[in-house]
Amino acid sequence: MTLTSSPFPFPSINPLNPKQLPTLHTLQMATHHLHPYAMLTPLSSLLIALLLCAATVNSSSTVPPKIGHGYRLISIEESPDGGLVGHLQVKQKNNIYGPDIPLLQLYVKHETDDRLRVHITDAQKQRWEVPYNLIPREQPPPLKQSIGRSRKTPSTAISDSQYSGSELIFSYIADPFGFAVKRRSDGQILFNSSSDESEPFSNLVFKDQYLEISTKLPSDASLYGLGENTQPHGIKLHPNDPYTLYTTDASAINLNTDLYGSHPVYMDLRNVVGQGYAHAVLLLNSNGMDVVYRGSSLTYKVIGGVFDFYFFSGPTPLGVVDQYTALIGRPAPMPYWALGFHQCRWGYHNLSVVEDVVENYKKAKIPLDVIWNDDDHMDFHKDFTLNPKAYPREKLLAFLEKIHSKGMKYIVLIDPGISVNSSYGVYQRGLAKDVFIKYGGKPYLAQVWPGAVNFPDYLNPKTVEWWVDEIRRFHELVPVNGLWIDMNEASNFCTGLCKIPEGKQCPTGTGPGWICCLDCKNITKTRWDDPPYKINASGTQVPIGFKTIATSAVHYNGVLEYDAHSLYGFAETIATHIALQGIEGKRPFILTRSTFVGSGHYSAHWTGDNKGTWDDLKYSISTMLNFGIFGVPMVGSDICGFYPAPTEELCNRWIELGAFYPFSRDHANFYSPRQELYQWKSVAVSARNALGMRYKILPYLYTLTYEAHISGAPIARPLFFSFPNLTTVYGLSTQFLLGKSLMVSPVLDKAKTVVKALFPPGTWYSLFDMTQAIVSKAPHYLTLDAPLHVINAHLYQNTILPMQQGGLISKEARMTPFSLVVTFPAGAKDGEAKGNLFLDDDELPEMKLGNGHSTYVDFYATVGEGKVKVWSDVQESEFALGKGWTIEKVTVLGLEGIGGEFGIEIEGNELVDSSTVEFSAVEHKFPLELEEGGDKRKSMMVEVKGLKLPLGKKFTMSWKMGISG
Repeated sequence: MTLTSSPFPFPSINPLNPKQLPTLHTLQMATHHLHPYAMLTPLSSLLIALLLCAATVNSSSTVPPKIGHGYRLISIEESPDGGLVGHLQVKQKNNIYGPDIPLLQLYVKHETDDRLRVHITDAQKQRWEVPYNLIPREQPPPLKQSIGRSRKTPSTAISDSQYSGSELIFSYIADPFGFAVKRRSDGQILFNSSSDESEPFSNLVFKDQYLEISTKLPSDASLYGLGENTQPHGIKLHPNDPYTLYTTDASAINLNTDLYGSHPVYMDLRNVVGQGYAHAVLLLNSNGMDVVYRGSSLTYKVIGGVFDFYFFSGPTPLGVVDQYTALIGRPAPMPYWALGFHQCRWGYHNLSVVEDVVENYKKAKIPLDVIWNDDDHMDFHKDFTLNPKAYPREKLLAFLEKIHSKGMKYIVLIDPGISVNSSYGVYQRGLAKDVFIKYGGKPYLAQVWPGAVNFPDYLNPKTVEWWVDEIRRFHELVPVNGLWIDMNEASNFCTGLCKIPEGKQCPTGTGPGWICCLDCKNITKTRWDDPPYKINASGTQVPIGFKTIATSAVHYNGVLEYDAHSLYGFAETIATHIALQGIEGKRPFILTRSTFVGSGHYSAHWTGDNKGTWDDLKYSISTMLNFGIFGVPMVGSDICGFYPAPTEELCNRWIELGAFYPFSRDHANFYSPRQELYQWKSVAVSARNALGMRYKILPYLYTLTYEAHISGAPIARPLFFSFPNLTTVYGLSTQFLLGKSLMVSPVLDKAKTVVKALFPPGTWYSLFDMTQAIVSKAPHYLTLDAPLHVINAHLYQNTILPMQQGGLISKEARMTPFSLVVTFPAGAKDGEAKGNLFLDDDELPEMKLGNGHSTYVDFYATVGEGKVKVWSDVQESEFALGKGWTIEKVTVLGLEGIGGEFGIEIEGNELVDSSTVEFSAVEHKFPLELEEGGDKRKSMMVEVKGLKLPLGKKFTMSWKMGISG
């Protein structure tokens, strides 16, 4: 790719100056993966702005007039499946944003004890819904054709206008129709759509291209979710910030803007008399929408589809994600190596550069599991090809054989746009099988990196078959270990209806590849391209077809891009998952940029094109935590930032944080200076420290991926997941938990060598120095030392953490001996601790027990009456025994000292020879600043070494020991 003299479109703006933060119309041209809004000149930007001002005003930016008078319920009865079916009639028609749909069908069902569905659609005509084959779920009853002749009054079906389930109660008001959802166990109203004159929102509105519904909210409710966007105020939703959901190739540096994914779900956390209660609301709808959050209410403004609401009763945050992922699909199982460290860059110009990167990581003794290629390996940016000069196949295969033999992996990028090229077999086979999205009966023409492209229609079964075959062919060419699917919002460098220009080369090959060079004209003649209501697309109300597929283009079976737009990346992810799983029968690894409800069932996600700034470092935590709530727990941001250029200090702090992202990858822009972790000596030190610890806790992280897979539990979590009763943590966005009990408190500000961290009540032990303990009786901020190479991570009481000895590659680290860290509360007279460990053959597609290739171990420990006891319970021991894993050390924190009468039993048999076992003890140190008496306590770290306990066998070890009191 040939560079222009300056990579930045406006030389007067310095994108590296934090005081000139780039907007949608500046820096985006200078990025590889970005939707090129910036190709607008300043004059054209001004003209668009003037046109937008003259267009229909977006009601999210002004106080809107109420639309109509809602609907009345004219009939309701029990459905054959035990739900309710009712019909709603519009009260007074109006034409704001189009005519009302006169008659609606209401369907309500308690699908499980803790999930309620409320589905509202046109009673007389089938409407677009998220396809049931993409997200499998129950079908609502078929539409009735004889509604007008068979009415029942609302009172005939249910007494008291209520429909009760085990945990949720649906109630309604008939005229004007409104409904409420209440939790039975505590009486809390979770959702209430009724509006009176004093409310700032309308009653139910349902038109073909504008749907509106609202709910009242307690003013002290804390809301989370509604992404994907970069939230400058932290993880909690902020009243009056815009929340627009429409998949868009816009950089993650753009705040409060619709980004790559669409997740119309929120979690609501409330504290009632000191007790935290959580629930969630999903509106399963793929159309573009604005969600207006006012603090005391929330309004959906949707430009199509249906209202398909799911209510999840909670009442704990973990319970909510369990219930949510039970519907949308459990998070995908991940191979063990995926938890290792990943290195990528756009701009590894040839294979020799990649080989040098791998070798330099080894020399620097920095862990590395996976090396990536952006599109540098491709032949003129064409999917499923190799550049014969820069990445000759024979040399690439030799390189892969070398790294594969060590346990390292290789992943490459593919984009959905398929180059229109008569000599390109992928395109020709796709054309022959009629797999592309159409406009006017012909494949829709767009432009991405190769130039003119057509977009595969992944809603078409024939397209999925073709895509699977192309991935199979590519895997025969290059045995990659996973795929990275990018630009799948879908991104288009042009807008409208385009054709290949005659008499000129497109792209020219002499300038940046993101400038549209096709001959294009805008499409405004249809209501799909120019809908009556303008969502706040890209934060500036750009047309919804801007720099993407024209919204009047047509998918399989006549489905409009207008409806299916935000599903594009999700559908591609599913097709890619089918392909990878079918190649070798191994567990797939997919990284996708665009996501939708359910994407986590198939893939990991990175947070897109961020920038090397301290603000972006902070923002990465909130986005990561949101995706855990979305059911996409394998997530992380580009470490050190994608855009040019991070400072050395920032990169130190970023790898310290990034080493604790679930997905940990350094990735940089073509125009960035090289930022591999070995490029600075100081960063290499921080990387060895932080990644060294990551590789020691890989067993814990892998067990968390198993818990995510079976229950949806996020790997990285906000503190309120473990401490839902503490309102002080509800908005905390600068710290997070891995699992239930490992708290990470990174430095997020320039030139700081301390960090102010919040400690919930209890005892916390430093992960890097377990002689350090913090005891707090109430939520307590403490200033911790954090020199340049240090990140603070603390392990909570009542935990048993499985660890290994680490290594430079996860394959090696996985075969080292185990150790257990047991944490009791310092100063308690008695206590208990628990932990667990999941082990399996991580190449198998399924991550489960019962297949003969997995083992699950529960660990327990108690202290009381002067005795310490640690033991295990093992399910399906054969796999662990076959691997020869052993536990060589147990570290117990919070004890009084070394006792006597030590004994060990394995499978009920006493271990006679304990001559190799060694005890040692070190007294804990407490920070003087904490006025909880911690500095006066006597509390010990006791290590028991030389154990050699078979991990696959049940063991019990005990000794007499007092604890501090």
